[in-house]
Amino acid sequence: MAGHSKWANIQHRKGRQDAVRSRLFSKLSKEITVAARMGDPDPDKNPRLRLAVKQAKSQSMPNDNIERAIRKSQAGDGDEYEEIRYEGYGPGGVAVIVEAMTDNRNRTASTVRSIFGKHGGNLGETGSVGFMFDRKGEILYPAEAGDGDVVLMAVIEAGAEDVESSDQGHAIYCADTELNEVSGALEGALGEAESTSLIWKPTTTVPLDLDGARKLMRLIEVLEDDDDIQRVTANFDIPDEVMDHLST
Repeated sequence: MAGHSKWANIQHRKGRQDAVRSRLFSKLSKEITVAARMGDPDPDKNPRLRLAVKQAKSQSMPNDNIERAIRKSQAGDGDEYEEIRYEGYGPGGVAVIVEAMTDNRNRTASTVRSIFGKHGGNLGETGSVGFMFDRKGEILYPAEAGDGDVVLMAVIEAGAEDVESSDQGHAIYCADTELNEVSGALEGALGEAESTSLIWKPTTTVPLDLDGARKLMRLIEVLEDDDDIQRVTANFDIPDEVMDHLST
């Protein structure tokens, strides 16, 4: 499974899940509100909102929270959020993409620049690392969803592009414009996914040793802890034995 997915599992094992889940619900609510505000408040008529709701449900977000976030989009007196992407390099020369949703561009830019500087990174210009990633849809399933052959057959029939299977689970990739259709087809074959989202998939990766991995993971943790930051993606490659070290 992709490196960042492995790191998410490590965060869970380290007992950070309660704090992580609280922040996750806040970020999911913000995405739902913005998606509903930018289009129709009916998920059936708004692909972006439908995806946001599906992602929220896959993370066990209560329906009351989802409905409250949609209602907030129609209130007319809520915060106006701007979507911004930051790009730069982390420890070890790893490329990092930071996706933010903020009501104060200057505050968020200052925060992101400060975090990069304090944790061995360098914030670059937009486009400085984006060429090393492809925009894709990612659907994650647990290992219990089926063995490699069963999942591969479902992937082919659903029209997805690729699948990476391991004892930790299955990461399925498709064109970003086909995520709703592919995820719906997979749900019919494999059940509900653990996660359905649009991601930046690295086209090349940078190998890291234990020291470099620790520094990079700390940078990612601090970035993800900020309320303005929705997602952080990096093109690292960390060997399983190093990942195991990080989890202890």
